[in-house]
Amino acid sequence: MGESSVERDTSALPPRKSSPAAVSSMSSLLNNLIVTGPSASDIASNRSSLIQVPANSAEAATTTGYPFELIQESANYLLAGTKHRPKIGVICGSGLGGLADQLGDRDVFPYEDIPNFPVSTVKGHAGRMVIGLLSGVPVMCMQGRFHAYEGYPLWKCAMPVRVMKLMGVEQVIITNAAGGLNPEFKVGDIMIIKDHINMQGFAGDSPLRGRNDERFGPRFPAMNNAYDKDLRSMAKKIAHGMNLSNVVREGVYVMLGGPTYETVAELKLLRILGVDAVGMSTVPEVVVARHCGMKVFAFSLITNECITEYETDAEANHEEVIDVANKRKSDLQELARRIIVSMNEDCQEN
Repeated sequence: MGESSVERDTSALPPRKSSPAAVSSMSSLLNNLIVTGPSASDIASNRSSLIQVPANSAEAATTTGYPFELIQESANYLLAGTKHRPKIGVICGSGLGGLADQLGDRDVFPYEDIPNFPVSTVKGHAGRMVIGLLSGVPVMCMQGRFHAYEGYPLWKCAMPVRVMKLMGVEQVIITNAAGGLNPEFKVGDIMIIKDHINMQGFAGDSPLRGRNDERFGPRFPAMNNAYDKDLRSMAKKIAHGMNLSNVVREGVYVMLGGPTYETVAELKLLRILGVDAVGMSTVPEVVVARHCGMKVFAFSLITNECITEYETDAEANHEEVIDVANKRKSDLQELARRIIVSMNEDCQEN
């Protein structure tokens, strides 16, 4: 690509901040409830102390998300460790993290070193943020993401998108490995996502659940153009120029909770609903990106064909996912590179 592949050591950056949990008052309150029963003044006193959570501590996180200040702390840590100021972010799915290795003049930040950041636990996810140049374009790449089946709430799965936003990212590419449910799809196909079905949203769960912070976005964001139509059109033209038209599809994605793969009955239902590909990620990140006003382009690598018949001994497995991703990685990386270059050109024109 022309850039140096020098990788800077970020270990000299300030260590992650940590603060003790403010739980002693809760223990006291529980003991009073169990043993003696509290008075009205006891309850008022304990309630007052419980809400005094330090605003700069990870303990300030609630069941509905980190406050703005903690997201800013993560963003500031990354900004202090790199000279690059990317406008484009990439989230790499299972087996697709090789794009980050193509960045030149890069700075690498293991997730465990970034304040308030979750840690990826899935095979094929390196678990680090890489910021550098791709064909001269500043880019930040997540090598590994977070999933609900790892035990993370949806807001935490999508928390890095808000970090990207506070770092100045305006457009994001989100990738995943998915099972092909559309009978016309083949293993190795690349599906440009034109829409999704938010199953978790149907159940009342959302990465935006809880009090809204207008500094990120509006209370009720629209999702009818979640996957930017101009970016989708651009990607199809780029794929045609790469002679990939025969493997590039467009369709509807659904995220299920995992980690189990789907039953035959579940897949038959999803096909009736118009689903083309099934995965376990992406939707929370897209919802948060759109809430933040970011443009989104996303695609799925079809790594296995969904099993929709009962009379078969075939089984879906994660090793198959990684194997297919490795075989298609050069095409995926080149497609992403060209899309990033075109995105950057559009940003400069606007």
